[in-house]
Amino acid sequence: MADEAASAGPLIRALGCTAYLPTWRAMQAFTDARAAGTPDEIWLTEHLPVYTLGLAGRREHLLRDNGIPAIKVDRGGQITYHGPGQLVAYLLFDLRRLQLGVRDMVRAIEGAVVEWLDSRGVSAYGKPAAPGVYVRRGGVEAKIAALGLKVRRGCTYHGVSVNVAMDLAPFADIDPCGYPGLAVTQLADCGVTTTVAAAGAELAPLLAARVARRRSAGTGPSPAVATKDSP
Repeated sequence: MADEAASAGPLIRALGCTAYLPTWRAMQAFTDARAAGTPDEIWLTEHLPVYTLGLAGRREHLLRDNGIPAIKVDRGGQITYHGPGQLVAYLLFDLRRLQLGVRDMVRAIEGAVVEWLDSRGVSAYGKPAAPGVYVRRGGVEAKIAALGLKVRRGCTYHGVSVNVAMDLAPFADIDPCGYPGLAVTQLADCGVTTTVAAAGAELAPLLAARVARRRSAGTGPSPAVATKDSP
């Protein structure tokens, strides 16, 4: 049954616009209730404005109080921002069943986002030392997707956020991902016009395919890595 669930691929759920806290709690509850044959899932959403700080998150990276709530969450890394116009894809996968490690998942997610952006005419890349996806605009490196995973009971939650067409101003009130001066960009500023729903519909199958490709490669679990930021 576990092998059948792994082979079937993840269920993809479009949640629409959600508040962060109940969605986070729902991911935890889903992970705690999983059985060996529970199918993996990808949840697609965009959040109401919120800052999230990882387990190692330091309040000094929140530079100013602008009225946006800040929530301490159970992931690695520092501070990031979520808001309307940003696609968030949560990946709820059983790593033990897939025989994958955290590093495998991170690389698969980054690869899917890079592949999708390339299909939209945007050249992007990942950075092994700083998980996420980056582009260069006017000679300046800017982050377009923040990534990170929490592993509990051998299963992942959290995932990746991609800036689609949003108000980027709240990023100016933090050190994004804990890096002072880190530039942040979005698809709209790269000349791509789309919606969060359309972006999710395009990206989710690529995420599923990249994870399946890693599994079929049979590399076995790789060492866990700490991610610098995550949705």
